[in-house]
Amino acid sequence: MTTDSATAKTPSDADVQKHLQTAIEAAAQNASVDGGPFGAVVVTADGQEFVAVNRVTADHDPTAHAEVSAIRATCKALGTHDLTGAVLYTSCEPCPMCLSSSLWARLDAVYFAADRYDAADGGFDDAVFYEFFTATPEERDKLVPVRHVAVDSRKAPFESWAANAERAEY
Repeated sequence: MTTDSATAKTPSDADVQKHLQTAIEAAAQNASVDGGPFGAVVVTADGQEFVAVNRVTADHDPTAHAEVSAIRATCKALGTHDLTGAVLYTSCEPCPMCLSSSLWARLDAVYFAADRYDAADGGFDDAVFYEFFTATPEERDKLVPVRHVAVDSRKAPFESWAANAERAEY
């Protein structure tokens, strides 16, 4: 997974502001109806815009954050899982899940308006999720124990993947 950010087109300050404002407006509208106060916009290299909002409570889906929803909508519409050349604009700093999704989608850049501290002030304190990755195993266990179990057949899916001549690399 490599992206040459040195050759990526950097959006103008005006474009960044415009797209962040779109994300903020979508978030505010969503918060006033039936969703969380988060919005996101993916803008492709050719200028297509895909706007999404947080649907966690509306869809009963804890992964339906605005950023993930925008990435999903973009990938589905374009028929690809590789968004190289695209940029994500989001009303708030992405949580670790959303940032990881941005990396998997191969986005060129991520811009956000409010930061994690603004979100905490608004009732969305994700600090424990950011800290999870730097915590000791004992500290992580207090949140959710994650255990490696070496099952004999554990490599079988990867062997099947390697043997599949028609696999789609990602």
